Amino acid sequence: QPVEATDDAFWDQFWADTATSVQDVFALVPAAEIRAVREESPSNLATLCYKAVEKLVQGAESGCHTEKERQIVLNCCRLLTRILPYIFEDPDWRGFFWSTVPGAGRGGGDEDDENARPLAESLLLAVADLLFCPDFTVQSHRRSTVDTAEDIHSIDSCEYIWEAGVGFAHSPQPNYLHDLNRTELLKLLLTCFSEAMYLPPSSDSSNTNPWVQFFCSTENRHALPLFTSLLNVVCAYDPVGYGIPYNHLLFSDYREPLVEEAAQVLIVTLDYDSSTSSSPTVDGTTTGTAMDDVDPPGPDNLFVNYLSRIHREEDFQFILKGVARLLSNPLVQTYLPNSAKKIQFHQELLVLFWKLCDFNKKFLFFVLKSSDVLDILVPILYFLNDARADQSRVGLMHIGVFILLLLSGERNFGVRLNKPYSVRVPMDIPVFTGTHADLLIIVFHKIITSGHQRLQPLFDCLLTIVVNVSPYLKSLSMVAANKLLHLLEAFSTTWFLFSAVQNHHLVFFLLEVFNNIIQYQFDGNSNLVYAVIRKRNVFHQLANLPTDSQSIQKGLQRKKKTPEPISRTNSQDGVSMEGSPFSLLNTGIDKLTEKSQVSEDGTVRSLEPESSQPPPEGNPPSAVSDGEPWSGEASHPRRDRRRLSSASSSGQWTPTPDWVMSWKSKLPLQTIMRLLQVLVPQVEKICIDKGLTDESEILKFLQHGTLVGLLPVPHPILIRKYQANSGTAMWFRTYMWGVIYLRNVDPPIWYDTDVKLFEIQRV
Repeated sequence: QPVEATDDAFWDQFWADTATSVQDVFALVPAAEIRAVREESPSNLATLCYKAVEKLVQGAESGCHTEKERQIVLNCCRLLTRILPYIFEDPDWRGFFWSTVPGAGRGGGDEDDENARPLAESLLLAVADLLFCPDFTVQSHRRSTVDTAEDIHSIDSCEYIWEAGVGFAHSPQPNYLHDLNRTELLKLLLTCFSEAMYLPPSSDSSNTNPWVQFFCSTENRHALPLFTSLLNVVCAYDPVGYGIPYNHLLFSDYREPLVEEAAQVLIVTLDYDSSTSSSPTVDGTTTGTAMDDVDPPGPDNLFVNYLSRIHREEDFQFILKGVARLLSNPLVQTYLPNSAKKIQFHQELLVLFWKLCDFNKKFLFFVLKSSDVLDILVPILYFLNDARADQSRVGLMHIGVFILLLLSGERNFGVRLNKPYSVRVPMDIPVFTGTHADLLIIVFHKIITSGHQRLQPLFDCLLTIVVNVSPYLKSLSMVAANKLLHLLEAFSTTWFLFSAVQNHHLVFFLLEVFNNIIQYQFDGNSNLVYAVIRKRNVFHQLANLPTDSQSIQKGLQRKKKTPEPISRTNSQDGVSMEGSPFSLLNTGIDKLTEKSQVSEDGTVRSLEPESSQPPPEGNPPSAVSDGEPWSGEASHPRRDRRRLSSASSSGQWTPTPDWVMSWKSKLPLQTIMRLLQVLVPQVEKICIDKGLTDESEILKFLQHGTLVGLLPVPHPILIRKYQANSGTAMWFRTYMWGVIYLRNVDPPIWYDTDVKLFEIQRV
């Protein structure tokens, strides 16, 4: 039966209970009942939501001075967290929170402006107020609580920031009750923002989340202190427990749930498509995001705006140290089992790090300025190696690779990789003595040769990263050099080259790596040169690749006989996210990157992809997508290009002699062929003269050898920089919500609701 809104006795029973937890509320209010009320007595559900919001607003107004008021606020908070997903899953209800409740003015008749606020806005503002409520979520600054309770509207919440760090020097006394209350309110906030999960993925990046948009606008007077509190709580967190082993077992850690919740709320509020962001300046021209106060105002989303304006070195240092500390936490090897706490929110941290680099270029340059970037690199390589064979962690693989692609677009990253790698992180990779560059190549080789098959779209990205850093690598170890040649061997077999339209790009990338190292870093790289000489037949086979139909067919047959060098492993556990997010990378690396050329003086200029002149010798074309011609692909008009790689009616693509010729003629083999022509006879002579079979003598000879004046003119260095686009923005949104969905299991906020953004697979 419909119950009157004025029947307080009935409604109060929902929040008057003294001791409940959010888990109790989830158990007491089953999904089936919420749906039944929604279908059969919608007016009761509407009244319940409205009443619960009203209680939160009253709590925020009064400042929650009594235990009873705090209990009511927490219970309403839990109830709304429980109900909201069922409001969002029904398209007819989605607008409910954005409507004003008729006749809901306090006196019933007099509608003043305050009462005309949509329910969603009242709810969000109340939560924001409650997050800075003295003695409830923050330490009170007043000595006596009874007579002079602080007026919640007069307090300056910037004095109540939760943790020292960016823009705030004072670290408040930890209070576990405040942490618990903040965590519950942030859970509700996250649930409000989760409407995004119930809308199907769309490439239209302009559909902003109205909840986030309002909460991060100037309407929210606590936007700055809350942004700062969330960021500082995350970056200041030290899970190890003050260095005392097993400390986390003695003290239940109230900080960790708060830190997780803060990290999740932070990345959701920062969900903003930077590829479309440009803010008009005074004279009407547009610029990118603002960095400093002198720049024009940044985006309307204040959280994005504040993030992009951080510029003090000590703030950058605090953020970077914090993120690196937390990312390295799962790698910490302790001699005592379980003595250190392992955090679980590394995926949220990777998204946060991505946002920081994407929205704040000064932060990106700061990260690359010192070898601290390696403290981010090593954990990422650890996660990539660890997740490579696990289908349910494909998303983690993507974000890790995206971050490395972004970093590799900057020269400094390549330079930093030359630092020796001495810390031994527990990874199942071959033992080697060398640099961080060696570690990166060895892990990438492992991902490609023993990763899950759904990672194949990432191969382009992985090799692009290696190409980007290759001109700066001073000396590769023998292990890494052999891995690179093994990849070339695997990718240049005829069946692999002929079995898919874009497979030959991988060979172009690897040849570009060898060319860069030979032309720019020959002196320190005798290991690589030796490996190239030993595997010279691979290069000769490529130069003599057959192009007639019969050989193409024979090459494709060979696939059945030879074991596949790129193995496929399957493993299943957890929930995998299928569908939209992972088809993104099939668009090819050229959609993700923009080419730029490094001149001799170190300046970088962007290369226009439309240029009609052929690319400089030795520069591979970037990936072809949707039949678009490569830059400089003048010889084949688009129509023709589609014919070359024609898909037959069965949807099967078939290689043709013309198609093989079209790229074989561009293989950048000149530099390597010249190197072999000069060095092979000399090495053979040494072996015959001294009867050598010993590698070290040959390596010694190669170390002192020189090719000055013998190689072709060095080609310009090409860097492919990550380029934001609406596809990647959508991918990040989907991935982020997928992680949040899976990580919130206690209570299971979104479990079994009709989520549309991704598919849930029980595997």
